[in-house]
Amino acid sequence: MSSIVAKNRKHLVLISGRSHEALTQAVADEIGTDLMGVDARTFANGEIYTRFEGSVRGADVFVVQSYSSPVNEWLMEQLIMVDALKRASAKRITVVMPYYPYSRQDKKGRGREPISARLVADLFKTAGADRIMSIDIHASQIQGFFDGPFDHLFAMPVLLEHFKNSLDPESLTVVSPDMGRVRVADVWSDKLGAPLAIIHKRRDPLVPNQVSVHEIVGSVAGRTCLLVDDMIDTGRTIVKAAEALKKNGATNVVVAATHAIFSDPAPEILGADAIDQVVVTDTLPLRDEQRFEKLKVLSIAPLLARAITEVFEDGSVTSMFDGAA
Repeated sequence: MSSIVAKNRKHLVLISGRSHEALTQAVADEIGTDLMGVDARTFANGEIYTRFEGSVRGADVFVVQSYSSPVNEWLMEQLIMVDALKRASAKRITVVMPYYPYSRQDKKGRGREPISARLVADLFKTAGADRIMSIDIHASQIQGFFDGPFDHLFAMPVLLEHFKNSLDPESLTVVSPDMGRVRVADVWSDKLGAPLAIIHKRRDPLVPNQVSVHEIVGSVAGRTCLLVDDMIDTGRTIVKAAEALKKNGATNVVVAATHAIFSDPAPEILGADAIDQVVVTDTLPLRDEQRFEKLKVLSIAPLLARAITEVFEDGSVTSMFDGAA
């Protein structure tokens, strides 16, 4: 009987895709486990092959992939990994995607458009995923696209800890870069004990990555402004917001974001005089050419490690955030 009980003990397996192995290794170090070896290759014609170097039968498997460029290649790789895990009799498969791919395509803005974020969720369900874990998804309704548990994590505690130690709350104003982020910025405002300001802007739906800033609601003159957003892509939007704040008398502008997509020419744009510092997490890998002097990168590994542990031990992921968002 004792041998049967031993065989039925829960077994955690952590697997990394090729997009951001350093992050997954950091998560493994936090948990105190080893990464399972993976033979992953891309053939000459672009097709992907994966095979695990150990048994996953009956295991609780967490397969981690970050969606930097080339997004479609990494998406296919993680789907193939999930399929392989299902066929290898893994007991439960959790897809860990620190940045959810296609998250900005969460609804139809005009006729004949796809809802690609839903398609991604459907693909993983078809492949065999039991659960999805992601951080600061762009639109909250994405949680409902997946037919199963979806753990929505928040990077706010990691970023807040940094700013509580580096910014003076007496001279600080939290700024929402648009109306869509007001709720999150309001939570930041409460947590830091700082007033809130809002930037009202208009975006031309036919011209991507270009925004026209109109007015600022709230006083920013003589203040250190903390601009909070979920992601930075080219950086044009956030720089226009920073320029508007400086024109309205802000002394310093610090930008905080979870996902550093940093599409070219983001490093050059974010180095503008209007921005004094950019603080992000390492949900996405950054190449040397994507880094710049004003950039600070915080590790998200402890947060992911704790969330994975809570799921593995059937604990509460929600309790990690104390209603933070």
